[in-house]
Amino acid sequence: MKRMTQALAITLALLPAAQVLAGATAIEVRKTNGCGCCLSWMNHLEENGFAPTGENMFGGSLVRFKLDNGVPQRMVSCHTALIDGYVIEGHVPAADIRRLLEERPDAVGLAVPGMPYGSPGMGPEDDREAYDVFLIRKDGSTEVFSSYAEG
Repeated sequence: MKRMTQALAITLALLPAAQVLAGATAIEVRKTNGCGCCLSWMNHLEENGFAPTGENMFGGSLVRFKLDNGVPQRMVSCHTALIDGYVIEGHVPAADIRRLLEERPDAVGLAVPGMPYGSPGMGPEDDREAYDVFLIRKDGSTEVFSSYAEG
């Protein structure tokens, strides 16, 4: 009986976390093995209501995956994610992903090219360099979706 009570107590303690995860938005992240900034970005997503899952890929396969999914070469960063029909390239803030999912533009997705210091997963935001988040259109053109000033 004591074990059953302990098991019930553990289950009840974990229930809020399970409920949060059940309501989290799934996002699949393709990355290279051992990339710390990719893992930090995934933590940022988790802290903001997403449920990221990671898949490690070799460099050449990852580049092919990016191009096959409509990411122009000039928009490439270190990891690529798929969420609800969109591609997310690089260190895109969770708030911009939420906005994309709410507005549902006819587009490939979002990108933060390169690895700007202070973007999610790339160091402190209060000391960041200025960077833009780009909307990638289906024809390969891009436009600024949001901008982040130097911190």
